[in-house]
Amino acid sequence: MVVWWNSLSVLGQILACIAIPSTLIMLIQIVMMFLGLGHSGDADTDGVDLHDMGGAGNDFDGDGISDGVYGQDIDADHGDFHSDSAADSGFRLLSVRGIIAFFAMFGWTGLVMLKNGNGNILSLAVALAAGLVTMLIIAFIFMWMFRLQSDGTMNIRNALGISGKVYLRVPAERNGAGKVNVMIQGTYSELSAVTDEKTPIQYGEEIVVIGISGENTLVVKRK
Repeated sequence: MVVWWNSLSVLGQILACIAIPSTLIMLIQIVMMFLGLGHSGDADTDGVDLHDMGGAGNDFDGDGISDGVYGQDIDADHGDFHSDSAADSGFRLLSVRGIIAFFAMFGWTGLVMLKNGNGNILSLAVALAAGLVTMLIIAFIFMWMFRLQSDGTMNIRNALGISGKVYLRVPAERNGAGKVNVMIQGTYSELSAVTDEKTPIQYGEEIVVIGISGENTLVVKRK
């Protein structure tokens, strides 16, 4: 190791001081990711996740009409906030993982170029280009990962207009909640439900989702 270090030029030693720590940090990050210890920065696109909106004070109905249980109504045209949070999270990760990957690639590429007898300017130029390409690749990888993650996140608002069946009796006039089974985003889900019907909706009856009450309760009626 000492012999190798002494064989480097001043620029080579600087590049080594950049490459070695960056590589060690990057390896630690990779291990932490595999162990589930890394921060993934969960993001939800394609509308607001109602669990994140939270609060018993919000009522999300497809028609923007109060469901009579919670105090605040949000119209469907204004309550759905489409965002690029997945992409933003990817670039936030770029500031950590991407920049570390940039320095690691920059350092090792520069060392290889110098070892092959190239001049300092050419070595730095090629190392800089390699680092930038690596940083962009990391950014796009994380953007793609977050897009896949958000695509798989269930948005309860996708239940609006969906038919289903009662699993547990739904009391009349919102005197308690029952359970219904509905298909949301290709997944068979069991969710809490209330109704404004004058009589209870019994087990096995078909229903239609007409609204969302609170965080995760469906408003249903007989089909």
